[in-house]
Amino acid sequence: MDSEILSKSNYLNGLQCRKYLWVLFHEPEKVPEPDAITQYRFDQGHLVGELAKKLFPDGIDIPDEDFTDNLRQTKELLERRVPLFEAGIKAGEIYARADILNPVGENEWDIIEVKSSTSVKDENYDDVSFQKFCYEKSGLNIRKSFLAYINNEYVKHGDIDPEQFFIMEDISDQVEEVSSGIEERIGGMFDIISAERCPDITIGKHCKDPYDCPLQQECWGFLPENSVFDLYRGGKKSLELFESGVLAIRNIPDCFKLTDKQQIQKECEANGDPYIDKEEINRFLGTLKYPLYYLDFETFSPVVPLFNGTKPYQKIPFQFSLHIVEKEKAKPRHYSFLAEGTEDPRPELSSLLKKMLGREGSIVVYNQAFEKGVLKELAQAFPDSSDWAENMSGRIVDLLIPFRSFHYYHPGQKGSASIKMVLPALTGKGYEEMDISNGEDASLAFLEATYGDVPEEVRMKIRGDLEKYCGLDTEGMLKIIEQLREISR
Repeated sequence: MDSEILSKSNYLNGLQCRKYLWVLFHEPEKVPEPDAITQYRFDQGHLVGELAKKLFPDGIDIPDEDFTDNLRQTKELLERRVPLFEAGIKAGEIYARADILNPVGENEWDIIEVKSSTSVKDENYDDVSFQKFCYEKSGLNIRKSFLAYINNEYVKHGDIDPEQFFIMEDISDQVEEVSSGIEERIGGMFDIISAERCPDITIGKHCKDPYDCPLQQECWGFLPENSVFDLYRGGKKSLELFESGVLAIRNIPDCFKLTDKQQIQKECEANGDPYIDKEEINRFLGTLKYPLYYLDFETFSPVVPLFNGTKPYQKIPFQFSLHIVEKEKAKPRHYSFLAEGTEDPRPELSSLLKKMLGREGSIVVYNQAFEKGVLKELAQAFPDSSDWAENMSGRIVDLLIPFRSFHYYHPGQKGSASIKMVLPALTGKGYEEMDISNGEDASLAFLEATYGDVPEEVRMKIRGDLEKYCGLDTEGMLKIIEQLREISR
């Protein structure tokens, strides 16, 4: 594609950040390749797009690999007045490619933009408004604009039914509203593209809204460790401090109003020591009842459901790690489950858990909303286990509580109460040396090993890495409890 052409994606990038737009045209080598998680989201979006085409069985798919050929075929096929998929249209120096162009009446068309989200978002209006402007400038008559997004209440039973899977919403009025001034905005973007120097844009909330900018690492690199953007729930305060010239938490003026938790964070950063509320920690430890079951799930959430009885984006547990401590000072026993094969892993997983967790004792998790959500969905999927799942949920103790409440805080946490930050800060043991070091990576690795075309030795390595990662989550919780007992004496 001609580098002087403004595409829809670059228009949206320019709305978010003028600097990013300039870099895309002048220094594209600075833009990192999408990481595995981002690429997976792209792939899931493509999967949704392919499914949406089934809404129009008589539609024609226009290959998009060759820009010029796509334009040529689009021009020819517009005459046939049938639904077109990936129809590329160039109007002067702007270009857009429609997910679906649907003919209506004698000479009008509807735009149907397909999204893998479960609701309409504000940025979708700008997306479609650019398309509409481009198509109308090329001579097409656009009647209405629609967004096809995912019905998160859809339940799979057999083959996916596209008519039920998607919600089609008329967004014509909103698109018309945001279209006001679009020609001037596009002109301003061409001014940026043609400029010799990169615009001097400071960092701010636009770096993450509506999307995470891939230039964040470069643009934010000047900040000190434990910057004001690491302030616990800093939000507008972080921006206010930054705009006033305060970069480090330790340098926040005493007159600046902070919450109690933020004040603890500031004091810890200033003196380098952790904050410990022994009374509250002991109160929390007193809620634990032996035997202790340290439990962690790993899940994946396919946008298009794989198994009957599941919904889009439903969390499907494929793995658990369980450390059991029968009584005080007893040696922990470790058990684990990692699904094998492509069938629904939930029946075997829930059956095994039911045997292992017994009827008494605290089930220790980190961030109970996640584990309780998984248990609730297991109960709904397998009614015979509903009483068991309710019993499990009532026994859960959330290890997040003392850290979210700042009963313990270490400056190494950088304002976070996640186990990924708490574990190394409190125990010195972390995830840095592991090939899989977070839940999203674990999900992608499992999908690759289970549904991807990978050699057997790669598959076995991935499974071994998954066992190590999930096992560290529960071993880490055990070590955190041990350390809390030690420091609260």
